[in-house]
Amino acid sequence: MATRNYEGKKFDSKEVNKIVDALTVEEALQININKKPFTVSMRTPGNDVSLVRGLLHSEGILKNTSYNPEVSIKKENNDGIVTVVNLNIPKEELGEGYSNSRSLLSVSSCGICGKTELSDLSFIGKTIDDHQKIDISLINELFEKMNAFQHSFKESGGTHAAAAFSIDGKLLNSMEDIGRHNAVDKVIGKLILSKQLKDAQIMTVSGRISYEIVIKCFKAQIPFLAAVSAPSSLAVDYAKELGITLFAFCRDQRATCYAHPERTKNNTNETKAS
Repeated sequence: MATRNYEGKKFDSKEVNKIVDALTVEEALQININKKPFTVSMRTPGNDVSLVRGLLHSEGILKNTSYNPEVSIKKENNDGIVTVVNLNIPKEELGEGYSNSRSLLSVSSCGICGKTELSDLSFIGKTIDDHQKIDISLINELFEKMNAFQHSFKESGGTHAAAAFSIDGKLLNSMEDIGRHNAVDKVIGKLILSKQLKDAQIMTVSGRISYEIVIKCFKAQIPFLAAVSAPSSLAVDYAKELGITLFAFCRDQRATCYAHPERTKNNTNETKAS
């Protein structure tokens, strides 16, 4: 089950359409070694044994490739997706990567350091209950403003960007980094340092959105999040739960809203079923 269907509203310059999109599934897999939590991997379910074995090798957790520990399933969720596995590995087979690891976390889009149990990934705090609305016609303009500050990307083609805006589209700051999550952290850090965090109502990011970026947006209490590319299934789930209006596929005068579309306004009143 690599995809999951989600309803959304697709906005373009002429009309609004209700759509159903297949989004890539993102779920957490907790990996225990000798019955102790070792890491949490955010992944698309499927080929989990290969994922675990490859991680053990690439991170130097096992000493040699000839030893293949048995991966036993400890827990599944209601959809039958494996959420916790355990590996029994003799001490003599563990490599330096195990003893030197500082609670390794592997994530599809990058990492959240220091998380070792699924409970650590839960959020604490009140969900965003914001009644402001965003003008759909503003979204394309926001990305144009962010793109104007992507100087490193224009030179190398190898960086992502994030930017923060006021509700009326005023650019507060824009940052670049090789990782999307780093760019978001830089933007939030700059907002804090410049005492503008409360002014930030919209976050834009290049590339796709994993749940991690939704969490960062939530912790900054930014109610609107928009991305150039696709969201993961977990990103949409978290956005709905946390009170974040989530836009994706924001390009070519189009945008699809997957969470809290009631906070949108536009000049097109007609909504069609796709």
